[in-house]
Amino acid sequence: MRGKNSGSFRRRVVAGITALLLVPLTAGTAASEDGGSERLDPRITQIMQKPDYPNAQWGLLQQDPDSGRVVHSQFAEQFFIPGSVAKLFGTSGAWNTLGGDHRFRTPVYAVGERRGSTLDGDLDLVAQGDLTMGGRTRPDGTVDYTDLDHTYANSFPGATLTPENPLAGINQIARQVRNSGITRVDGNVIVDNRLFQPEPVFDPVPTPLIINDNLIDLLTTPGARPGALARLDWRPQVAPYRVTSTVRTVAAGEPTDIEVTTSENGTRIQLSGTIAAGSESALKVSPITDPAAFGRTALIEALGRAGVAVTANPTGANPVGQLPGSYRGRPRVALFTSPPYAQYAKLIFKVSHNLGGNLAICLMAVAKGSKDCMDGFPVLADFLDRAGVDRKQVQLLDGRGGNPVDRTTPKAVVQMLTYWHRTPEAEVFRNALPILGVDGLLADNCTDCPARGKVFAKTGAAVGLDALNNRLAVGAITIAGYLDKGNGRFDVFFAGVNGASTPTTDVNGVLDIANDLAMISAYLQEDAAARRED
Repeated sequence: MRGKNSGSFRRRVVAGITALLLVPLTAGTAASEDGGSERLDPRITQIMQKPDYPNAQWGLLQQDPDSGRVVHSQFAEQFFIPGSVAKLFGTSGAWNTLGGDHRFRTPVYAVGERRGSTLDGDLDLVAQGDLTMGGRTRPDGTVDYTDLDHTYANSFPGATLTPENPLAGINQIARQVRNSGITRVDGNVIVDNRLFQPEPVFDPVPTPLIINDNLIDLLTTPGARPGALARLDWRPQVAPYRVTSTVRTVAAGEPTDIEVTTSENGTRIQLSGTIAAGSESALKVSPITDPAAFGRTALIEALGRAGVAVTANPTGANPVGQLPGSYRGRPRVALFTSPPYAQYAKLIFKVSHNLGGNLAICLMAVAKGSKDCMDGFPVLADFLDRAGVDRKQVQLLDGRGGNPVDRTTPKAVVQMLTYWHRTPEAEVFRNALPILGVDGLLADNCTDCPARGKVFAKTGAAVGLDALNNRLAVGAITIAGYLDKGNGRFDVFFAGVNGASTPTTDVNGVLDIANDLAMISAYLQEDAAARRED
């Protein structure tokens, strides 16, 4: 989508794409080694030698995790910018620390005295770091996702919403409070968000209470004819957030260019611009600036819908100063239980969920009794040591792979993948990754090639604006995972390129490079399967 103001468009695209994994570009160097590239499928060599990559550095490692035999190796122990491939480390650490079957249990306590159906006191929701609060949970208990997640709506056209109600967990809690016999709260509703302290180094910043990924969804649908106002739908609709739109429908084929502006506190959201007649609905998002206050209001409103009156003002700051030191002896009047963490890990991997990736670090800290998210890194370090990963070949300052210091070697990534291959959860972990040509961020790659459905891999990218040359500097595009050789056998692999660039500022150039990496994984799988047959 391109507007008339190309400079403004470039800034928005680059600012948005940096949310996709994306760091200021300081690409690492790689020393020459015997990489065995002469054994590579010539189609892979042809990709690597494209004139599009004159100054780029390629890394590759493919290994049989059962025998340890190295199939291909190229700069396997040199640092590469990982992009979101780094999520393999932090999310694995949280999975191991919490357990794949771990469920987040978010309680609500009645703090005060009950007089019949009236609570003379407060309802306190104690946030537990639940990533979705039921907002993506299907009826069968699994977590829903789309191939291009709404968290990327401001970066790429085509992002879509899951059908579930983002307030599902809050509504369920409200009904439970009513079922406990409470119909009136002569006091307040408070979100206890003391689980951990938000860490500003992380971007996006995890919070103990997360509703709809801390985003307001803004869906614009073209009007019946050119010149008509577009239709606006938004969710979750919680006070005091208000959304207005002046987006107009333009002729089919004309640019769709929608701008989102907000008030200083984020509660007044304005959409402007154009949308082409006959086009698909266009999704944008706006951040929830105070998740605890938002959650408090959402719960008060949900209580009202459930038949519980609250005397406190539903909007305003979350009064954390009124929280008790302990809930011992306080009656629990509601409890929301999440799907298992393995389902959340699947969401993080399939859509490259940045908030979930960073949250994994905080959850490891909490598991060890700390409120400081940075204390999750020693927990991760211990796990990597036990998993057989040389953590000196990994550098991290977040869980999503978006910090300028983040680096990994192909060898470390392959060691991480090998660890999971040898666990009882190997199949669950493998299927949590995007599957080539099938789902997640690999859904649109290689949809009719022989490797479709046979590559299970996490992707990553690091992209920024090269203002000097009016193009996008691609610090990294990476992919890592499993190659199905048939008969229950797999190879593990990493492939990546650092220091590439696109011809222009068109984001489709980045997608072209990502497709090259996807095709490399496909050719590796085809060769691996052929060797298996031989």
